[in-house]
Amino acid sequence: MQYMLLIYSNENGASDGDEADILKRYGAFTQEVRESGKLVTADRLQPTPAATTVRIRNGETLLTDGPFAETKEQLGGYYVLECENVDEALAYAAKIPAADNGSIEVRPVWQM
Repeated sequence: MQYMLLIYSNENGASDGDEADILKRYGAFTQEVRESGKLVTADRLQPTPAATTVRIRNGETLLTDGPFAETKEQLGGYYVLECENVDEALAYAAKIPAADNGSIEVRPVWQM
């Protein structure tokens, strides 16, 4: 089954020195899941100022700059992994660097 691991963290939280270390850790994690054959896809998202939220209210399209919700943590990227079960997906989620100070949401993919 495929699981999406959604990465939430403070996009303004890392200093330059920390950023280099975090990117190195992400590189190692990505290499691990790629070599294990579990990686389906993964991407980092542009910062929240590049986002636009779309809503339809009373037949009118409303556009809002940025994400809809104001939160301390932003969705910064994701991995989609092919795992045997949710326990395996959770074990991989715990290895994602953002789990140290943010959160990783693990959700089964409902394939259409």
